[in-house]
Amino acid sequence: MTTGHQIAQDVYKDPGLDVAFRTFALKRQDQPAERAAIGELTDRLASILNSMRIRLPEAELKCAFGFSSRAWDYLFPGEPRPAQLEDFQGLSGNGFDMPGTPADLFLHLRASQRAVTYEVLDQLSQFIAPAATSLDRTNGFRYLEGRAIIGFIDGTEAPNTTDSAGYAIIGDEDPQFAGGSYAFAQKWIHNMSTWQALSTEEQERAVGRRKFSDVELEDEAKAPNAHNIASKIEWDGEEQKIVRMNVAYHDTATGDTGTYFIGYSRRWFVTRDMLTQMLAKSDYLLHFSQIVTGQLFFIPSRPMLAAMSD
Repeated sequence: MTTGHQIAQDVYKDPGLDVAFRTFALKRQDQPAERAAIGELTDRLASILNSMRIRLPEAELKCAFGFSSRAWDYLFPGEPRPAQLEDFQGLSGNGFDMPGTPADLFLHLRASQRAVTYEVLDQLSQFIAPAATSLDRTNGFRYLEGRAIIGFIDGTEAPNTTDSAGYAIIGDEDPQFAGGSYAFAQKWIHNMSTWQALSTEEQERAVGRRKFSDVELEDEAKAPNAHNIASKIEWDGEEQKIVRMNVAYHDTATGDTGTYFIGYSRRWFVTRDMLTQMLAKSDYLLHFSQIVTGQLFFIPSRPMLAAMSD
């Protein structure tokens, strides 16, 4: 029997060492031609990835490709829609903003070598270019031993590899789209000088964990708006989780340093509630950060993606 994790794209595995995030805007000038170009892309994607995996299996190439709500309506008018796919319009609260930024296509590549992500991006671009233009280009990296750019181990409270597929991959609750996933992508720029001016003890209160050992603090030692308090979601007393593959990035052209937040979820509403609560509790990390992008994408299963060429 085929299960969700066997047909899913790479939405629940490791974050990778070298990471490329790309978003694109459909040109919306010639719908039949753009549909044909995207169909060609989805038809070629698997073979491009398989070829690279044969050439350099040790690079551990992984890929996820998907569509926003607006792109789905444009490319597949009249077709059924994933149950929780919506256009993210942005959220705000307590003086903080999480903007919704328009984007149609989303690509998330990771590998152990920059040459591999470059080569795959170069090959895919010839099929994307006729239909869409580039919006955001962010290259991320594994920072030291899996730390966020602010110096703390990232993803400690995320589901482990064994359990993560169940949190990331749509199941029987939306059978037509089983094997897919909801990806929320959000780019944070951190004011590193403000963060680094804090004492280690205050940074630990802000995150809710020890910086060196990664041991969680007792609740009374945390700031009331510590990140691991503000981002913890419970429904009917049961904690809800998503699969996070956040990476650090630094843009040498602009000097921006930050975190590219990417969360894969079986249910988008879990991620949305998490973001809403972070604002409601004034998550400590928001005080030294600016969020500049944000959009929701549906990542189809690999068979569904291949069928889109028709």
